[in-house]
Amino acid sequence: MQPQPGPCGRLMSVKQVAAETSLHRATIYRKVASGTFPSPQSLGGRRVAWREADVESWKADPVGWRGDG
Repeated sequence: MQPQPGPCGRLMSVKQVAAETSLHRATIYRKVASGTFPSPQSLGGRRVAWREADVESWKADPVGWRGDG
């Protein structure tokens, strides 16, 4: 059974983000560093996850996407 998304939406691992975007893991982190891909949220320790809504926003306009900051 799939977990239901919470009020903030589903959280995605880097593996799931890579599958959704067809980007390599290293490319995802390189784009995060350059500000051209959404930043992950810290889950504690060394674990991070991306909000599904952020990834979907990037997928809608990958070339023109810029973070809020």
